[in-house]
Amino acid sequence: MKILAIGDVVGNPGRRILRHELKRIREELSISAVIVNAENAAAGSGLTAALAQEIIDAGADAITLGDHTWGQKEFAGQIGSLERVVRPANFPTECPGRSWCMVTTPTARFAVTNLQGRTFMQNADCPFKAIDRVLAEIPKDVAVFVDFHAEATSEKITFGHYVDGRVTAVVGTHTHVQTSDAMLLPKGTAYLTDLGMTGPYISSLGRDLKPVTRKFLTGMPARFEVAEGPCVIEGAVIDFDPATKAAKSIETFRFRQPYVA
Repeated sequence: MKILAIGDVVGNPGRRILRHELKRIREELSISAVIVNAENAAAGSGLTAALAQEIIDAGADAITLGDHTWGQKEFAGQIGSLERVVRPANFPTECPGRSWCMVTTPTARFAVTNLQGRTFMQNADCPFKAIDRVLAEIPKDVAVFVDFHAEATSEKITFGHYVDGRVTAVVGTHTHVQTSDAMLLPKGTAYLTDLGMTGPYISSLGRDLKPVTRKFLTGMPARFEVAEGPCVIEGAVIDFDPATKAAKSIETFRFRQPYVA
């Protein structure tokens, strides 16, 4: 059974390429389910209920978030009704929303959960203690896929080994740069430090280059609008056995629209 995990969707360009390409990709790769990180889907910051539905209609089965979860002010009042959207489980318990969800396909079911890192990130509770709590809540007979939304590679790698053998896969998000370290860890968990980005690649992490460059040159604050132009979908394909919950393989994935000068 193959799961496609997709890196941070950036704004309308990222959503547009999902609408145009995701269902075709699912068919060509024989993908059973898709997990999408969408914390940048609303103009580069946050999500809304309407955009979550758009991403699900495009072919996603579960949506994960991150440090921009509350980027759209109306979302706090919407997230509680979104059964296939999970926010980081190490947010304070008073926050609305789910810390994990169950995905059911014609052949199997599995759980998806989401954690946020603490190094170079906004304040959050300990992700290591939070995953222990979440794993105690999830039924023992299902595979578990973890989106660890974090900045520091050392924190992601350490977290991966911390849950090795207890979850089927750990994939990182947040940096928008796909890493080359897809592997099965010693106890069998599929691991990748970062899935990459879904959005315009002639950009600075999906943002228009001009204001970003100007800030680097001057230090002056600037509004970073989402870039336009050809897009990429980046992520990873995880093959696993639903009966044993064991990962069989993990391979990075990239579909890039051509650039025309």
